[in-house]
Amino acid sequence: MREHSPVTLPAGLYRDPALFEAERKAIFARSWLLIAHESQMRVPGATVAMTVAGFRLMAVRQEDGTIKAFHNVCRHRAGPLAPEGLSRCDGRIVCAYHGWRYALDGRLAAARDFGPAEDFDPRGYGLFPLASEIWRGFVFVNADVNAAPLLDAIAPLERRARALDIERFAVPRMTSHDIACNWKTYTENFLEGYHIGAVHPTLSASLATPYTAEVDPPAQFYSAEPHKGAAVAGLWGWVWPSLGVNVYADGILMERISPVDLKRTRLDYLWLFAEDAGDNAVAAQIEASAVTTREDIWICEEVQKNLDAGIYETGRLSPRHERGVAWFQSEVARRIAETAR
Repeated sequence: MREHSPVTLPAGLYRDPALFEAERKAIFARSWLLIAHESQMRVPGATVAMTVAGFRLMAVRQEDGTIKAFHNVCRHRAGPLAPEGLSRCDGRIVCAYHGWRYALDGRLAAARDFGPAEDFDPRGYGLFPLASEIWRGFVFVNADVNAAPLLDAIAPLERRARALDIERFAVPRMTSHDIACNWKTYTENFLEGYHIGAVHPTLSASLATPYTAEVDPPAQFYSAEPHKGAAVAGLWGWVWPSLGVNVYADGILMERISPVDLKRTRLDYLWLFAEDAGDNAVAAQIEASAVTTREDIWICEEVQKNLDAGIYETGRLSPRHERGVAWFQSEVARRIAETAR
């Protein structure tokens, strides 16, 4: 029996600034986003900051050991509070612009040399909060402070990972890659194995059985039997809107896909390894991943150039190989339409 072949999203969704702005509000302002692992912020004042789709986000370890998250935006005149990546503040969060100081919990502690002002109440100028939750050591944030619990968003991942001893992976490594393409161009490439034979010769040669995908909204999972000795994930998946998850025998890779702007995407690879993982094994794992990533970067940038050329408008999706892409595209369209109403 022949199956339905969905039509792709129109090319304008990959090159229209107005539609990118709609995605920022409809998707990235309303989704749980991975920001760090607890092992990266062990002591009070340890801070992690990142930018996703223009939203500047930060998480801070509190004196009592909990983690709180905020927009990385001073309430005075929008100055920056923390540098991108890992840092540490000594008991106070200090704006780099005019030196306003905040307690670690976001309360305004001192508006430096502000002067007397009868209509200014510091209690009304705490940092803009984010929702934050932790799943098995991984710290997630959400710009929607009234968002449904994190477990609602990652329930399919929790079911599959429940029996895995993920907590034993606690030695972090970070690698990053910049890609000249729309975030959806890269994400859709991640969501299908149709291209593996043509784009990834080394990966393809390591697989003894065909690559298969299962859509389990709002997540997807993939499987393929490796040849003996090949390093292929024990759990290989993706969670809406932009998180790749790969669990190996001696480590885990969380792949954060972050829009920089309409036509630029940043990949942040957060690796965690077991304490007893040897340096050679760690280096080999990271390099094998880097080979595949370089191949993906090349093809995604080529696709983006063609999307920008204005010749291609829509295509068709394979019912055998691209069901995950079809679900993703329909969800993007649904979220944008829902926000527009």
